Formats: sequence, C-alpha cells, structure tokens
Amino acid sequence: MGGKMNIQIPIETSARHVHISKEDFEALYGKGAELTFVKELSQPGQFLAKERITVIGPRGSFIHVAILGPFRKETQVELSVTDARKIGIPSVIRQSGDIDKTPGCVLVNGHNSLEIEKGVIVAKRYIHMTPSDAVKMNVTDNESVFVITQSFERSLIFADVVVRVSPQYRLAMHVDTDEANAFASENNPSGIILPLFDGKTYSLQKWTEELQSGINR
Repeated sequence: MGGKMNIQIPIETSARHVHISKEDFEALYGKGAELTFVKELSQPGQFLAKERITVIGPRGSFIHVAILGPFRKETQVELSVTDARKIGIPSVIRQSGDIDKTPGCVLVNGHNSLEIEKGVIVAKRYIHMTPSDAVKMNVTDNESVFVITQSFERSLIFADVVVRVSPQYRLAMHVDTDEANAFASENNPSGIILPLFDGKTYSLQKWTEELQSGINR
C-alpha cells in the first residue's frame, strides 16, 4: 500500500454529554416528549438539544449536562477520566455504542430520576472521515493510527486513535476535555496521521524498550 497523505484533520473537543434513548427520555421528561433542537453539530444529523440533565455518581454529580440528538437505541453518558473520578465512577474507555459491562449512573430531571445500569464511558479517541478521506490517507475503518497535533509549544502524539469511516461523516478528530487540555488547544487545532508501526501501540512500547537497552534501528 502507498504512504499516507499528510492531510490536516480538524480536532474538536467533546465535553461531557449524554446520548439518550427515547424510552429513557420519556421517563425523565414525560410521555411523548421530544428533544428540542438548538443547533447542528459538526457531524451531519447530530444536534445539540435544549434539554439538560443531571448526572449523579457515588461521590458527586454534574448538573446541566448537554443532551445530543437524535435519540439513540441505548442511553450513553460520555465523560472524561477527570469527570469520572470526580463523581466516583470507574473510567472505562470504549468506542461510542460499545456499552456492555460498563458502569451506570443516575440521571435526573427535576423530580424525575432514572438509574441506568450501564452506559457511562470515556470515549476512545477517534477520527470521523468519509470513504474519500480514507482513500487519500490510506486508512481503513476501525484501523488505529497515531496523530500528532499542531499546537503552539505543546504538540503531542496521540496513539490508539480509531478511524471511523462513513459517507455520512465529516472529517474531524474528537478528543475529550482532558486530551484537549494536554496539548493546549487553541482556535482551530488540527493534526496529521503519522505512519508509525501501523498504529500499533505495543510496537511503540517495544521500540522504547529497545532504545532503553541500547538497541538502535
């Protein structure tokens, strides 16, 4: 296969938020309730809703947490590692939608509350892209890659970035607030894919161990 093109990938910060099922939303907001559209998000078909929700864990809570539409098949709460620690929920890193054997929490709207048994995740960092983007960058759906950020004085390399390909996507890498703060993200941050070890983190670790033992390739 050919080399990867150095295409700039916009990096967007995703703060804590909730994707919610229609059933759970109605349990909290009333039978027949619908999400109230506020504005479109960067990915086609996704939007910010007017409704806010409280997320409660064993040691604390977050109020006014954003709900994103449209409704999902299952409710999912996305937090950063710092968020999860603050309210006492284990940090389980998963791709969006993969919520089996994840922690739960309590969701509250006014006097209505709902306990979900699973669905709280720390989202695995990923890149949304179209099939055309994937061809240009020589990557495939669900491939893991390295991405170096272009940031003033605090550039860093992210490993284990999952590529997600669909004609419905728009090119963007999503990171949480912890990750964004790590590279001091400013206006319009971006990154490029690095062709390192075919994206395999264990190869980077092995290379590090070799360097420490005096082996240079």
